[in-house]
Amino acid sequence: MDFDRKDISNSGLITIYRSLLLPRLIEEKMLVLLRQGKISKWFSGIGQEAIAVGATLALQEDEWIMPLHRNLGVFTTRNMPLHKLFMQWQGNQEGYSKGRERSFHFGSREHHVCGMISHLGPQLAIADGVALAHKLRKENKVSLAFTGEGGTSEGDFHEALNVAAVWDLPVIFIIENNGYGLSTPTQEQYRCRHLVDRARGYGMEGVQIDGNNILTVLDTVQGVRDYCIREQQPYLIECMTFRMRGHEEASGTKYVPKHLFATWEQKDPVKNYEQFLLGEGVLREEDINNIREQTKQHIEQELLMGFNARPIEVNTAMELEDLFAPAPEPLIALQKKGEALETAGVIRGPEKRFIDAIKEALQQSMERNPELVLMGQDIAEYGGAFKITEGFVEQFGRERVRNTPICESAIVGAALGLSLEGMKAMMEMQFADFVSVGFNQIVNNLAKIHYRWGQNADVVIRMPTGAGVGAGPFHSQSNEAWFTKVPGLKIVYPSTPFDAKGLLIAAIEDPNPVLFFEHKALYRSVSGQVPEEFYSIEIGKARHVRSGDELSIITYGAGVHWALAYADGHPELSIDITDLRSLAPLDYAAIRAAVQRTGRVLVLHEDTLISGIGGEVAAWIAEHCFEWLDAPVMRCASLDTPIPFNMELEQNFLAKARLHETVIMLMEY
Repeated sequence: MDFDRKDISNSGLITIYRSLLLPRLIEEKMLVLLRQGKISKWFSGIGQEAIAVGATLALQEDEWIMPLHRNLGVFTTRNMPLHKLFMQWQGNQEGYSKGRERSFHFGSREHHVCGMISHLGPQLAIADGVALAHKLRKENKVSLAFTGEGGTSEGDFHEALNVAAVWDLPVIFIIENNGYGLSTPTQEQYRCRHLVDRARGYGMEGVQIDGNNILTVLDTVQGVRDYCIREQQPYLIECMTFRMRGHEEASGTKYVPKHLFATWEQKDPVKNYEQFLLGEGVLREEDINNIREQTKQHIEQELLMGFNARPIEVNTAMELEDLFAPAPEPLIALQKKGEALETAGVIRGPEKRFIDAIKEALQQSMERNPELVLMGQDIAEYGGAFKITEGFVEQFGRERVRNTPICESAIVGAALGLSLEGMKAMMEMQFADFVSVGFNQIVNNLAKIHYRWGQNADVVIRMPTGAGVGAGPFHSQSNEAWFTKVPGLKIVYPSTPFDAKGLLIAAIEDPNPVLFFEHKALYRSVSGQVPEEFYSIEIGKARHVRSGDELSIITYGAGVHWALAYADGHPELSIDITDLRSLAPLDYAAIRAAVQRTGRVLVLHEDTLISGIGGEVAAWIAEHCFEWLDAPVMRCASLDTPIPFNMELEQNFLAKARLHETVIMLMEY
């Protein structure tokens, strides 16, 4: 193995050696502790240390890295205390994730390390978002993301590299090609000769290097970093290496031909670098022995601190509290010339359509938050599929109003990356139906990140949703219930222009991930008074729409208008109507009050019946409000079929087609 020290001083070479040796000796100790049952799982990076250490040394300390589970060298080179890392690996409350995550599934904002998820590929797009933040702020910084050769088979790899190339982002992608994705060899992962060849397909530069040569890795990443900053371009590095242990220790290595271990043992990054230092006269054998002994003593001291950590204390209130970052107080008390914007339910302001209220919320939020970025397909000059952002490019510029490639997963990930850098992001999902291809990012990255390691996800995803416009099964679904099951997401679904503006502003001001559902059929069919001022409405608070004493309808979205129309058409019934407005969190106090007012409850929604949010509302009422019920809680929902295209079939599909018969059943019980 040839080492080129260039102009690195002897002391610099020794510092590199200490950085390279530390993760190796930690790992050797961890394998002993694993056999002793003192840690539960370990993903070994023995033989691959040069990549993580070299890449981390090449970056500035405040440049974000997205490591994976074989990148211990990232954590140690960023000087994260070993005793706290050990607490993390033990699942201790004093670790980086309070016992909520294992091994390397955690991050630290202080050290600019973003915690991975098991799905691997989504981490790449987060690096896009961080790099975008640097680009928008004109900062000379990069972000760096790791993937394995197996991870390059995921669609997220393609999406992340494509977005980075199209947007000219200063991001470094490193492939650690260690020959195996668990037990699957490279010849079963891809057919291109070299993975780095893929760089050309995305219009970016790339290089393949010896990943076991620490000086090669360091020099390459330093040069690539300079290139990315100077040219404002991404770069792909393929590091050739080998995994000397199993995927994780329990899986073993029986599937790997023995001669490969013999070959790669000769390429060991630590031993070869030691021989280089000896040959250069930088260190003597006794120096190496002393450094090894000092490092081992340091490890033992740190482990002793880790073993002395306090036993975990289970605190349910804290578990629930840490699900979300604290949200700001709603701006509901704004005054205009001494008059409240809303007094006794009477809203003051000009008449506006639902769609105009959403546009105004976005516009005022962009004016108020200079670091808010809008992203979505065709939202720039075209103005979006529904023309909501029309004219925004002229007002705010293409840097903040960004057309995206058709890659929903990468854009959700990029939005999270912006949040890591303290910015805000709004992504327009062109149709709510398309969220399925971004599902993983939402439910596993956005939703869990604050609970896992305290990082907020300041992201709003706008979801044009709903039927009634003859758009068929792929542009009309009501899929809000897909997400109400996921802790860590806020789900908002307004029914009026006033609520649409106030709740969207609240969603943007909120540091937590919010899915904001907008019913397409309401865009231009519903109007109402909307204050011109900047105001917000508290997320998680329902609205009492209409008073009655015979029947309570609990609903949201288009269902509110169906219920109002039905009540107007049946004056013989005294119907009480509650608009949930937010589906996560639910306003249980408002639900209880609706039950108490009438004793008969109908839960109405456009979503299909089975596993819709109505089932949760009905179950909660049965469990908590049984003494006030005069009849079973009934649900009125759409048919349990995909949404048909034909308008007559669609009208039959929708819940409102069965509203009257459900009301009669409930009243006659």
